[in-house]
Amino acid sequence: MLELLERLVRAPTVLGHEEDGQAIFEQAMTGSGLGVREVRMDPEAIRTDPHGAPFGWEVGGKRNLIGTWPGAGDGEAVQAARSLILGGHIDVVPPAADDLWTTGPFEPRTEGDWLYGRGAGDMKAGLVAILGAVRALRELGAEPLAPVHLVSVVEEECTGNGALACVLDGLEADGCVLTEPHYDHITTAQVGVLWFDVEVAGRAAHAGHAELGANAIDGLSTVIASLRELEQEMNQSPPPPYDGFEHPIHLNVGMVEGGDWPSTVAARAHARCRIGLYPGQQPDQIRRRVEQAVVRAGRRDPFLAENPATVSYEGFACEGFALPDDEPIAVAMAEAAEVTLGFRPPLVPTTATTDARHLVRTGTPAVCFGPQAEFVHGIDERVSISSIEGSARALAELIGRWTGLRFGTSGPGYDHAEVTHSATDRGMEH
Repeated sequence: MLELLERLVRAPTVLGHEEDGQAIFEQAMTGSGLGVREVRMDPEAIRTDPHGAPFGWEVGGKRNLIGTWPGAGDGEAVQAARSLILGGHIDVVPPAADDLWTTGPFEPRTEGDWLYGRGAGDMKAGLVAILGAVRALRELGAEPLAPVHLVSVVEEECTGNGALACVLDGLEADGCVLTEPHYDHITTAQVGVLWFDVEVAGRAAHAGHAELGANAIDGLSTVIASLRELEQEMNQSPPPPYDGFEHPIHLNVGMVEGGDWPSTVAARAHARCRIGLYPGQQPDQIRRRVEQAVVRAGRRDPFLAENPATVSYEGFACEGFALPDDEPIAVAMAEAAEVTLGFRPPLVPTTATTDARHLVRTGTPAVCFGPQAEFVHGIDERVSISSIEGSARALAELIGRWTGLRFGTSGPGYDHAEVTHSATDRGMEH
């Protein structure tokens, strides 16, 4: 698992460069005896689907991967078997600032129990863990009674359109676990996310006669202040399950640029932003509130009133969801972790979003559980090596509990068929 993770971290799979990582993981799945098929990104199918996120870059050459371990059940045993998806994403966010990393962001480094590198935790270690679980069970001579699908998608970090492509292609199961870096809890609810751009036009002038101009950067600051008020409004009365959070909805001004010369009043300013939304809210509702906040900013600035800021959309535009705490896949994952790791992760909501939403809305209950990571999206991102092994053990146990296992002659030391519904029944914990 560690050798595979190091190879994956060395592949800088930022937006537009995901294929090197997909090729590595595809080779690892086929080398583990899985049948692998690819799901190509279809730009028109994504754009015409109501759940597709808007994008302005080329996606036609990208592919998602589905490796299937087919079910071997028959008779009464297979009637109790349930199919399973174990998945994650190959893409990573940019490294932020290479010079702030202790070593290069795409040069894996091990120190004690930690492996460092961009994407090590979010979430290439999760992909490694699901493959480790399957390889371990296969080496024991096990076969699931229902299919287990291992999925690696692109664009989770910016649109979720890779997972959408898989769903449009027919991906479904009785349950799903995405191995996001949630080791001390199991995620059963998440917010939606909307990305938007704000463009402000000013009036250029010499800085020595700044009164003749209108600074677009100052105008953008006024707009951002109005958006902060929207953020405050959205956090006043959070609905369940977010009523336990002090501040569940975050507005993030993630990118800003403007002006072209220190002695020139800035003629243009631009910001790229992200804001969350509660389960039950739709992106269109939040779009309207964002646009209303921008209009309010114009009432505070005469120039903005005459020259309104514009809002456009590219990237995330997705809803959230909340599963009940007794959802079978959530309970099974918690029990599998308790048996193998010695603790039962609580079921909690997250203020981030994942690809689980596409599966949930199409009828496949999905939760998140995976290796422990720190500083994701930050500097010196790292993942706990022992938690990768722990996650693989818990996922192997989950496969046994969820699909059922048949042990036969394909593995060493087994000369008869035996059906069990737990990996630890055959000593996986040892």
